[in-house]
Amino acid sequence: MNILFKRKTALFFLGLFLSAPLFAQTAEKLEALMNEKALNWSQAAAFVLEASMEPASNPGDAFSFAAGQKWLPKNAAPEDPARLNGVALLLMQSFDLKGGIFYGAFKGPHHAYRELVYKKVIRGNTDPDMPVSGQQLLLMLGRILSLQEES
Repeated sequence: MNILFKRKTALFFLGLFLSAPLFAQTAEKLEALMNEKALNWSQAAAFVLEASMEPASNPGDAFSFAAGQKWLPKNAAPEDPARLNGVALLLMQSFDLKGGIFYGAFKGPHHAYRELVYKKVIRGNTDPDMPVSGQQLLLMLGRILSLQEES
């Protein structure tokens, strides 16, 4: 791994530790998230909203809030596996990221996914319908925070 990647990753984790209000179990939450092979919508919504500073007292509240804001795919259920295109929509909306013409007009999972691929938040050989692991979500969050820092 190169030094820049290690430095950015360390800054991301440091930012999470410092920016989250009074969270004593941050390390435990991060470790649990990193070990998840496939997140469900409740877990994804809870962590993304916490990272974007949207308040939610528990994962169920985060899912309800995100669904109410139309930040999740229409057919998402709390215990269903979180899919990459839907997580892209959740990230774009919760961090209020601007997109291109099609994302601006339709604000759907397909265009959110394409926008995050274009912005290099989503990298590598991916499928929009693939389940998202905790590690993938953390990497995408780190890239979004880096994008926001740069602008």
